[in-house]
Amino acid sequence: MSLFFLVFTFVVLQRLLEVVYARSNEKRMRAQGAIEFGAEHYKWIVLLHVLFFVSLLAEVFYIGMDPALGWQWFFAGFLIAQFLRVWSLASLGPFWNTKILVLPGASKVKRGPYRWIPHPNYVVVAIEIASLPLIFGAWRTALVFSVANALLLLFIRIPAEEKALERLESQ
Repeated sequence: MSLFFLVFTFVVLQRLLEVVYARSNEKRMRAQGAIEFGAEHYKWIVLLHVLFFVSLLAEVFYIGMDPALGWQWFFAGFLIAQFLRVWSLASLGPFWNTKILVLPGASKVKRGPYRWIPHPNYVVVAIEIASLPLIFGAWRTALVFSVANALLLLFIRIPAEEKALERLESQ
């Protein structure tokens, strides 16, 4: 099996497991009275990620599955992102979710990478969207989805999350 299929399969399985974990956390948090913010843009987040994987697969099939020149640097960035992903998930624990859920009475998490970075999981996603395609020379996918992700995060997702966190802190 090629390196591409190993890495691609790993990332897709990782995302599927994260969805299962997020749904479990969501169900428990909603039972405790959690309030969702940003539901109207969530579908766009999901669509961006699905199209990213479709684009990556298509571009790599088109250009070939061999790693690109200097792929080790991009792979190192990808591995650093995986470490930060696990650290972020572990730090949020039962509060980690793909949706913006606020649990009244809960405190804002300030441990792990959240001590230094307000949105470490978004940093992870940005690194992955750039580095994963570049491992295999799929620079078009890296460019288009890095820009789309940045616009979605900077203008929609992060402001919605900040508003939700302000509500949490004011309670």
